[in-house]
Amino acid sequence: MATDLQIDVPKIVSVNPATGTVLRELGCAGENDVLAAVARARAAQGMWAEIGVRRRIAILREFQRRLHEKKSEIAEAITQEAGKPVVEALTTEVLVVLDATRFLIENAYRLLRDEPVPHGNLATKLKRGRLLREPYGVVGIISPWNYPFSIPATETLAALVAGNAVVLKPSAFTSLVALELKSLLHAAGVPQDIFQVAVGDGATGAALVHSQIDKLVFTGSLATGKRIAVAAAERLLPVVLELGGKDPMLVLDDADVEVASSAAVWGAFVNAGQTCLSVERCYVHRSLYELFLEACVDKTKKLIVNHGLEHNADVGPLIHQRQLQLVEEHVEDAKARGARVLAGGSRFPEMGANFYHPTVLADVTHAMRIMREETFGPVLPVMAFDSDEEAVRLANDSEFGLAASVFTREKTRGERLARQIQAGSVMVNDVVSCFGISEAPHSGVKSSGIGRTHGRFGLEEMVRLKYLDIDGMPGMKKVWWYGYGAKFAAQMDGFLNFEFARSAGERLRGARRAIGLVNRKQL
Repeated sequence: MATDLQIDVPKIVSVNPATGTVLRELGCAGENDVLAAVARARAAQGMWAEIGVRRRIAILREFQRRLHEKKSEIAEAITQEAGKPVVEALTTEVLVVLDATRFLIENAYRLLRDEPVPHGNLATKLKRGRLLREPYGVVGIISPWNYPFSIPATETLAALVAGNAVVLKPSAFTSLVALELKSLLHAAGVPQDIFQVAVGDGATGAALVHSQIDKLVFTGSLATGKRIAVAAAERLLPVVLELGGKDPMLVLDDADVEVASSAAVWGAFVNAGQTCLSVERCYVHRSLYELFLEACVDKTKKLIVNHGLEHNADVGPLIHQRQLQLVEEHVEDAKARGARVLAGGSRFPEMGANFYHPTVLADVTHAMRIMREETFGPVLPVMAFDSDEEAVRLANDSEFGLAASVFTREKTRGERLARQIQAGSVMVNDVVSCFGISEAPHSGVKSSGIGRTHGRFGLEEMVRLKYLDIDGMPGMKKVWWYGYGAKFAAQMDGFLNFEFARSAGERLRGARRAIGLVNRKQL
């Protein structure tokens, strides 16, 4: 008698971090599932590339329309799974994606079309060159939980409009948001095999890295990014790696304290501090230090910590217990080393298991973990400095270099310091919002990553460059072909003098020696 064997498929559980409510159980894509998804993507990609940029832009326009219609529904789905207030889901996720789509609709055709390459060398004047931008093929994307819609969507849209197929592996904590993205893209006209979502855990991500994708875009921790870089190097897989930051904010002695303190509080606590562009280190000129701290503490204590679906919420929960414990460790280490806790500094169990009070720390130093390691939580550590030079030195004293900000009333001074800070983006008199500027590249230096997303340079990451050269005289042998000898060497010496010698006389003599190149005999 035959017996049916039931194979247990590993599952992940999507949980509301504010309430602990299980939203849905999902089966993990195994290695064979990932390989099959990549194979389907590769088989379909050629036809997707052939429909042309204009048709793909039209599909993006339909995606934008559908997303706008469902903006509130998508924002609530983000809040349910990631915890952030609904208004933050609208502004930092839905708005960002709508505008990124706008950028691609307006610019993709121009940025992806063939580009003429002029020839300055006299010897190649009969040629015509063009730079072609061709899709890689299949792009793998591994995205994080902190911005589960805007990060994978902006990367996916750039890859798709360039003619690639995409296999997305979202964070195990926010897979439902990725499935919402898939639903929107498919409804807009993206073929099912051109955009696929591989839901799963770390093993699913590893399977994608080791599959036959043509490029990988990863956003996540430095440790995981290094492991991916090693794996990619084995077969020279091109990668874009965004690996987090420890972003400094500099408040100069002429800054507007009221404005700068509001920026610091928002920059440190937006998305409960779980933002790669968060203000994680704040340096304030000593003349403003106590006044700035007082303003930050006052504003921090006015923030409402609540479930993200409550419309009065300013700060929501952390994503899970491990993240909360890391924040707690950093704060306790700072306290043990002499930092003062001026606000917060503890869990908020009355609100829920994953809530932590927004925290302001004073008198921090670089000996503390909170000023060296990425905290990714609702903590604003503040340190005093005495000169612009010291502020820049402190800002650059980090293995990370994602973003930074400078607050000053004098724009030229702010720009001067910004140019000295080692970071992929520096804002003067604002924080974080550079991520929402669709024209601006998002990238880091040092341990913050490799490559770029967003804007023209993010779109360039999604294509291979090919140089195409067409000779205008197909029936003529080229003068540099075989038929060498002393005479040819003398003629070429003259040609080089004709093109590059300093004096007019030397150029004229060179031209006379080179004239025989036109009639030289070749093999």
